[in-house]
Amino acid sequence: MMPDSSKLHTPDSKLNLTERDQKVIWHPYTQMKNALPHIPIVRGEGVYVFDEDGKRYIDAVSSWWVNIHGHSHPYIAQKVAEQLNVLEHVIFAGFTHEPAVLLAERLLPILPGKQDKVFYTDNGSTAVEVALKMCLQYWDNKGTPKTKILAFKNAYHGDTFGAMSVSGRSIFTDAFNSLLFDVEFIDLPNENNISHLISHISNLKDTACFIFEPLILGSGGMLMYEAKYLDQLLSACKDAAILTIADEVMTGFGRTGTYFACEKLTNKPDIICLSKGLTGGTMPLGVTTCTNEIFEAFLSDDKLKTLYHGHSFTANPIACVASLASLDILLKSETLQNIKRVEAKHAVFLEEIKTHPKVKAIRQTGTIIAIEWETGNETSYLSNLRNLLYAYFLDKGIILRPLGNIIYILPPYVTSDEDLDYIYAAIKSALEEV
Repeated sequence: MMPDSSKLHTPDSKLNLTERDQKVIWHPYTQMKNALPHIPIVRGEGVYVFDEDGKRYIDAVSSWWVNIHGHSHPYIAQKVAEQLNVLEHVIFAGFTHEPAVLLAERLLPILPGKQDKVFYTDNGSTAVEVALKMCLQYWDNKGTPKTKILAFKNAYHGDTFGAMSVSGRSIFTDAFNSLLFDVEFIDLPNENNISHLISHISNLKDTACFIFEPLILGSGGMLMYEAKYLDQLLSACKDAAILTIADEVMTGFGRTGTYFACEKLTNKPDIICLSKGLTGGTMPLGVTTCTNEIFEAFLSDDKLKTLYHGHSFTANPIACVASLASLDILLKSETLQNIKRVEAKHAVFLEEIKTHPKVKAIRQTGTIIAIEWETGNETSYLSNLRNLLYAYFLDKGIILRPLGNIIYILPPYVTSDEDLDYIYAAIKSALEEV
């Protein structure tokens, strides 16, 4: 039955975009009862986005860490527009297409270790779900079922149920904790606990895999740890026949100063999860890559050994083309120079403010710098300081979305020195005024 055309919604011309939004939209990670009006963005250009009144904002968090080359990049836009006139989508079960094959061909050789196969999904959470299912079914297919999973405390791997299960228990999971599967959580490694952690891993039984965010735990508070200790954990996992999953959804594509965080490791993961910067922030796409050893455990005349997983938009050609265009830009020498430039600027800024009495802690890895604000209380995602800082920076035309009392800068690589200096100056002012 066709809908009654008289009931089709027509936007109220008397309302602005924010008012129309309030009538029909439920926003993510937002308590809608007392939420501030959402800012209507109508255009993006480079590191800036513009609201409907023409105010310009520096996107200092790369729109939730996805936008690595700046908004509305003309090269990516051109490639996407060309693909729209060729093939917008096709079922990926029983069919294939050039953008998906070419992206896999180009991506696999630059990944750390020996990654051999690409499984496409549509976001970071689903990339993690696939990785977990690969590991659990790998052992089942081999005839030696293992059901336990190892992960870091304070980790964040996504909001679907499997991804929540391997994430640290927090306000993100509280309503669902009784429904999540059991996971063995360990502390981040350091010089004081590494021996204990290695011993603990060696004594684990029936553990299928270890999933980790390499070098930085993003939503957990931009917590950072050293590659050498992670290397030792991966070695212990290998000795204990525990598969390893690197969640590089946030750290991939240059964020840590190298193209992938796992490049800094001697021991390489069996599986890598990617999303966010994969398409340069243009559109959703997720990737889970694995070694041939894992792939071959699913090759069988027994149909029950098939990986029964998929998504309607698996390997969407437009998203694959956006990723290919983003890779073109990423692999240019000038992009790596920009990554190193941002990294160096952050390092100087760190030295300038690290002794300020309101700076409880400050840490940096690559193009990511995080400042933990002293509040007199424990660090908390629910800190009241968050809203004060958020509003303070918005007023100055900067998008910085604090994790409670932790603010961080995670900018597009094309952010100019002048814009970085403006952001740094605003943070210095906030340290004095907020």
